Amino acid sequence: MEHLKYQIGITLIKGIGPNLAKNLIAYLGGVEAVFKEKKQVLSKIPGIGQVLSNEIVSQDVMRRAEKEIEFILKNKIQTAFFSEKHYPYRLKECPDAPIMLYFKGNRNLNDGKFIGVVGTRKATESGKEICKNIISDLSFKIQNTTIVSGLAYGIDICAHRAALDSNTDTIGVIGHGLDRIYPAMHRSTAVKMLENGGLLTEYVSETNPDRQNFVQRNRIIAGMCDALIVVESGARGGALITAELANDYNRDVFALPGRVNDEWSAGCNLLIKKHKASLIESADDLIHFMNWEVSNVQNNSVQTTLFEDLTNEEQEIITLLRQDLEGINVNEMTIRLNKPYSHLSSQLLEMEFKGIVKSLPGGVYRVVK
Repeated sequence: MEHLKYQIGITLIKGIGPNLAKNLIAYLGGVEAVFKEKKQVLSKIPGIGQVLSNEIVSQDVMRRAEKEIEFILKNKIQTAFFSEKHYPYRLKECPDAPIMLYFKGNRNLNDGKFIGVVGTRKATESGKEICKNIISDLSFKIQNTTIVSGLAYGIDICAHRAALDSNTDTIGVIGHGLDRIYPAMHRSTAVKMLENGGLLTEYVSETNPDRQNFVQRNRIIAGMCDALIVVESGARGGALITAELANDYNRDVFALPGRVNDEWSAGCNLLIKKHKASLIESADDLIHFMNWEVSNVQNNSVQTTLFEDLTNEEQEIITLLRQDLEGINVNEMTIRLNKPYSHLSSQLLEMEFKGIVKSLPGGVYRVVK
């Protein structure tokens, strides 16, 4: 809890954003060192100066951090600091990612495929129907899928509800603390999401749902995902901002086209015209572009029979690999299985000789079909 206090505290210092905080931690060798260093030393660090050094040595942020820990413990909220292994690895790749995340739910934020779905708050009935169909098809054809959106009106809430209807996990990235739900009319959906995904934010409790926060949260939606789908969008709006960010993060962006005179297709058409999004019309198009392997229930049942004679350790590895049919990197497997790299590599080699797993470029392994 003491370490968590410092982690929260550095996010509360006015004038210190994620990038400066990361630089400061690296410069001093740890987050605790930031608060234990002398003011004279802090003021000489590049980017800090007298004003920010005063803010750091002030005890106000520490008292606020202690209050936040009480809220976290009371409400069983999970935290992830950018240097911790359970912090979303996709988001960690983004230079402006938050240094602290707060999550309430039951989803592993590093497991499976994450697909962002965004669009206008004034979605048409046609747009909602297309959104539902795509998510339903993706849920059926791609194993271990999570739909990520922003819990807002229109396409966002449609995506969340479509995922729940398809028994697929869904995560809502919110622009305020976890002590409230905004908009309030989406509370019932948000509660269901806690059992099938969850709610994610970079903001502490008592943070108001201010306009600028929702612009900020768009970078989390973009960074969390393997692919981003823009269903409907006007010529301006949050969906286009999210798509631009996803492009900056080298994520695959897709957009559904519409008629040239439709107001809520203008943004999608613009993304396609500027080659900032690939045109898709269905889940199959997305699967094709991403080169994802369609899951097959029959294959899974056959696989169980083939692997009846596995050792406990081999079964543990197979169970993990089945969570992602595209394969998992050996470094990630060492973390998730809590096994030494050398031992796991040797085990995987033996399993490869047996024809149970297959090695792919980049140290990735997958189950043999």
